[in-house]
Amino acid sequence: MTTLAATTNESLAQISNVLIYSAMAVYTLAFFAYIAEWTFGSRSKVARTAAALTSGKDDAAKPAAAAPAVTVKKAGGTTVLERPEVVVRSSGTSRADVPDGPGAHGGDEQGDLYGRIAVSLTVLGFLLSFGGVLTRALSVQRAPWGNMYEFNITFTTVAVGVYLALLAFRRNVRWMGLPLITAVLLDLGVAVTWLYTDSDQLVPALHSYWLYIHVSTAILCGAVFYVAAVSTILYLFRDSYENKLATGGTPGRFATSVMERLPAANSLDKFAYRVNAAVFPLWTFTIIAGAIWAGDAWGRYWGWDPKETWSFITWIAYACYLHARATAGWKGRKAAYLALLAFGCWLFNYYGVNIFVSGSKHSYAGVE
Repeated sequence: MTTLAATTNESLAQISNVLIYSAMAVYTLAFFAYIAEWTFGSRSKVARTAAALTSGKDDAAKPAAAAPAVTVKKAGGTTVLERPEVVVRSSGTSRADVPDGPGAHGGDEQGDLYGRIAVSLTVLGFLLSFGGVLTRALSVQRAPWGNMYEFNITFTTVAVGVYLALLAFRRNVRWMGLPLITAVLLDLGVAVTWLYTDSDQLVPALHSYWLYIHVSTAILCGAVFYVAAVSTILYLFRDSYENKLATGGTPGRFATSVMERLPAANSLDKFAYRVNAAVFPLWTFTIIAGAIWAGDAWGRYWGWDPKETWSFITWIAYACYLHARATAGWKGRKAAYLALLAFGCWLFNYYGVNIFVSGSKHSYAGVE
């Protein structure tokens, strides 16, 4: 009976590997479809964005129309007085009025077709990846989060799931498809090449229902933080593009064809802020759940273990970002740099602590 169970588990593990490799193949096709969407999409929308950025400036540059004269009756006669010129101080063009771009397809039917194909392939890849995570869990009869390989394949699956959920709620985020799938392919490539670990049972410290609570929320937070980070990076590029147009500059042809199709910088900035703000309470809960789990597993709630320390540093970084946005009025590039610094802390906590830092109680990552 034991031999049969072992054989079944080994078969499930092999099926999991096949599904993960199949997901990578489908994601690769989606990657090329997203590239085709950007390549064959319309590039004729430059004028709309440029006009929105420069219309206020052009109007302000025009001289004021001559004011009509004022006729005044005075001592039986009339006197013509010139109305004094009113000088209005211009406040400049409002960047908040810049319209969002049409998306990666650029409003072109051919580009939109490739985009829909890319999304369909992304859905298929997500289902295959989810199947790979599920069969991995069945092969060891536990949550598939016992080592870095399992964490990676689950993280990429959740990240794609977040993107597809936003699309399902009719959010204009298809511009995120290409950078998302690129990162997913790189992450899965690292997982199957360097992080792969055979299915095995958990170390004693992980035998707790807190594994399902703590690690699942950490994975979800990471996926959402990633989505916000992509939006923040694209915001920085789009903001530079809008600044150049507003000051009369001429961006390069390639930059123009890409940047004109993204949402406005103001929209990207708001999207990143709202996403980070929405998931921050869940990250707070993740740290608290980890502390409770540590109390059950090791007899202490907090011991400044490297993983605990960097989780707290990440929390501080995101708290500073949200506090600066809410109270200090930090918006735009300063806030974006702070958000990217916070995400960098999360990445180091995810990869760096497990791979490069020794002596951690979280060294069960299986990357030896």
